[in-house]
Amino acid sequence: MKFFIADAFTDQLFGGNPAGVVLIPGEQDFPPAGTMRKTAAELRYSETAFIRILGENRFHLRYFTPAAEVDLCGHATIASFYVLKKEGLIAEGKPCVARTLAGDLEIQVSGDSVLMDMGEAKTFGRIDQPEKLEELYGIMGVAAEVPVVGSETLYPELVSTGLTDIMMAVRDEAALAAIRPDFPALSALSEAYGVTGVHAFTPPDGAGAVHCRNFAPLYDIDEEAATGTSNGALTYYLYLRALIRPDAENLFIQGEAMDRPSKITSCLAKTPEGIRIRVGGKAAILAEGDIFI
Repeated sequence: MKFFIADAFTDQLFGGNPAGVVLIPGEQDFPPAGTMRKTAAELRYSETAFIRILGENRFHLRYFTPAAEVDLCGHATIASFYVLKKEGLIAEGKPCVARTLAGDLEIQVSGDSVLMDMGEAKTFGRIDQPEKLEELYGIMGVAAEVPVVGSETLYPELVSTGLTDIMMAVRDEAALAAIRPDFPALSALSEAYGVTGVHAFTPPDGAGAVHCRNFAPLYDIDEEAATGTSNGALTYYLYLRALIRPDAENLFIQGEAMDRPSKITSCLAKTPEGIRIRVGGKAAILAEGDIFI
């Protein structure tokens, strides 16, 4: 079966977040979960997506970190649909559907850009007790100084649009760059809260851009250069605090601390069915080959 290495949320090689992409040939079923996890561990990227073709513009995606299967991965989805487009496996002018453990998601592919639906936006409580704040910020290696924007105190909160992360605000880019997590302690904290990890961010700057960093050592990912699902969740967090507007395009800049600058866009819409959040970006293919599994 063919595999690809693609950098997502960038239009240049060696930027963005690299992902493995494996195409399952014909009507063949997925390999055993253990084999896919070992393949992801062998490729050594934070996530590898395995893709089965179900029909015209309909695909089944499963995502593996080196440690475990996860419900959804934004950057691996962007990489996957960029690969599918380049391989001529997407019918032009029609939306795609990705079946995932987080549900069926609509994907739009236009030119070199991929825009994907997020899962249902949910919150699971904020962290505002002084001792809990000291614990969280202490594990992240920064002072427990919760930013205030207007009338909003940006307390950390557990938010999901497919995967649950702790949204943790810091006062500015200098504080963001200063983060030095205690990774074993962060793994234990993530397990205790039932989250993937921590998504640290600055309030929107004068141009409306948000700078962020993502840490998920519980899943063998110390830091990620671009995370679609986390920025989908952050879009919802900021919307609830009136820091972004419906139907506006939002820009998240990530990966600067890793020398892999990434640009992730998002858009939140209010529909009769509820809140719809989409995350998008570009990708670049570095390599392709064959995997014998």
